[in-house]
Amino acid sequence: MTLLSDQPVNDSQAVFKYRPVDFLFTCLGLVFLLLDIVLDIYAAVSFYQEKEYACLGVLLLFLLGSSVLGQLYSWLWYSYENFRRETKVERCLRLWQLHLLHVLQLGIYFRHAGVVEASVHSFLTRSPLPMAVFLTHDLSMLKLFEAFSEGTPQLVLMLTIILQRGQLDPVTVLKALGSVAAIAISVTMYHRSLRSFLPEKMDQRLASSVVYFIWNVLFIASRVVALALFASVLPCFIFSHFFCSWLVLFFFAWRSKTSFMDSPGAEWLYRATVGLIWYFNWFNVAEGSTRTRILLYHGYKLADISLLCGLWCWKTTTEPSHSGITLFYAVITAVSVVSFYFLGLLFKIIYYKYHHPNLDREQMTGVSTGMAQNGDEAPVGKSPSGDEVDLTLILYSASLESVVADRCGPRTPSPPPSAGRCNNRMRKMANNFYC
Repeated sequence: MTLLSDQPVNDSQAVFKYRPVDFLFTCLGLVFLLLDIVLDIYAAVSFYQEKEYACLGVLLLFLLGSSVLGQLYSWLWYSYENFRRETKVERCLRLWQLHLLHVLQLGIYFRHAGVVEASVHSFLTRSPLPMAVFLTHDLSMLKLFEAFSEGTPQLVLMLTIILQRGQLDPVTVLKALGSVAAIAISVTMYHRSLRSFLPEKMDQRLASSVVYFIWNVLFIASRVVALALFASVLPCFIFSHFFCSWLVLFFFAWRSKTSFMDSPGAEWLYRATVGLIWYFNWFNVAEGSTRTRILLYHGYKLADISLLCGLWCWKTTTEPSHSGITLFYAVITAVSVVSFYFLGLLFKIIYYKYHHPNLDREQMTGVSTGMAQNGDEAPVGKSPSGDEVDLTLILYSASLESVVADRCGPRTPSPPPSAGRCNNRMRKMANNFYC
């Protein structure tokens, strides 16, 4: 999704252009959401029938924990907007019904329905709803949190079961593939949301998304396989490993002085979530130079992955129950897992060298000189109709007017579109990533 100016600057409007590829990702997100629910139910029933109660308990823990986390964020973001509901789907609910949906763990699905409504409207009519991009940005963040609180842990669980059983069964394979698809869609949607804050003249090509996707997949794959190998031989220690690692990562998230949420208590929840995400993959959470933090993080991850693979090699080659695995095979496996992480580092260097635009805050869409900091709302003014509009979007539309005119030629006057608002939460993520 890219911001374009379809009106002269004196119209005081900013229009979001909704591209077909964004509509495609929204539809794919809905399809995989429904597929993931079906696979979750199928996996839970299968574990129960096979009397795999330990696996069933861990699976339910992931599902319930991720659901509660997502509903909390969804509820907090509604409260920050004074429970403003923009789409027809959302407006059909009263406030107490919206409360009840979140208590019943259904709030995110209703939010997703609102995004689908806005996406279909934007795609079919070519006249976007004012909040289409705003809602999509929030949904991309929620899907990212879900990917690392549910999808990635489930993938570790399924790979661990496959390694322990030494065979492929339909349930674990389908659930693993479903988790991979959910993670892929979430990472891609998040990156496209970040790209929507780039000025049009600096819009990244498809190759940037491909390279970004590859290095994230390589990092996540290496981490997930290392954890699954470790859990397959030392299952009782995987939770201790997670808790100790999470405490360290949570401490560094606190020291990063994040300012993502609009309330102090919710900010601590966000920092705890960042610690969870960092357990699997890097996530930019603070402004300014992150070179030192990234070097420390990747050094820690490489050491941890090497340790996990080393312990797996030791257990598989010294215990009789793993006599079928030779030392040569174990070493090759461990080296391959670590090599995938190094390959991910290579693709990350390629991305930052050839595809990553380094911008100042003033160059970002929705960010202008003198903007309030630390989570304050963007400057707001009045449109001719009396509606509130984001002045930062107006300033950006002015900067793009000449670019659009050169590319597209004179425009036929059209009715003034509705003003959109800049999603400050995703804007902060874009500042952290690009600036």
